[in-house]
Amino acid sequence: MTALKSVFSEKQRSQLVKEAPTPLYFQLYSLLKTCILDGTFQRGMRLPTEKELSDEFGISRITAKRSLDELAAEGLVERRRGKGTHIIYRYKPSPVHAPLVGMLQEIESMALNSRASVLDCDLLQPPQRIRDEFGMLGGETALYLARVRERNGLRFGYYTSWTVGVEKPADPNIFQTTPRLRYFRDNGLEITHVKQTLSAVAANEESAKALGVEEGAPLLSLTRRSYNRIDDEERLMDFLVVLYHPERFQYRMDLTLDD
Repeated sequence: MTALKSVFSEKQRSQLVKEAPTPLYFQLYSLLKTCILDGTFQRGMRLPTEKELSDEFGISRITAKRSLDELAAEGLVERRRGKGTHIIYRYKPSPVHAPLVGMLQEIESMALNSRASVLDCDLLQPPQRIRDEFGMLGGETALYLARVRERNGLRFGYYTSWTVGVEKPADPNIFQTTPRLRYFRDNGLEITHVKQTLSAVAANEESAKALGVEEGAPLLSLTRRSYNRIDDEERLMDFLVVLYHPERFQYRMDLTLDD
């Protein structure tokens, strides 16, 4: 069984709200389902018991039971008396297609000329597709960071990233004023190669809330993979996804043909 504290941050574990329009059981069900579908919880793994979920999330055992029953009804888990609840869904990575892939530089001036708010920062187990990118084993953690950037009071970018080789800072709010790559360099993590992919996506519930748009609204998506060469082998160190509000951010390239 995976320890909940290594999957959900303290903020996530305390975010179930009784006063929310969505029932508590459905809030927990949605959290667990996401971890099953993205491969964080793998096939064959035993989920926490009703009591463990109740204690960890501060909910009743009846609420926890209904959440697990809903997962079973969807065919994602199997529940057996005396044996617990086990994942039966098999994660399958989906191919990602993007219209433009290129090598681009990190523009730290953007970080210095805009304001960032840190939404979450913790050492957590990434979803399976991210673990596959890093070549991580089950149980290993990476630094998860979620932020939103704004300029002149307008939120223009929602940033989520996973980084290996660095520790969680004593004060996560350092990322409000310090560019991530500068923090990495200061802590011994060098980046020697960057790949970026641009595409368009529809806003989900999380990104819509962060950017103040409606779910389904079109967003510009940038995925950045940053590498370091170690012992003649290039290794992924940082995986960043940025979702930009298209009316508040433009990505411009000025290319010159070499002679």
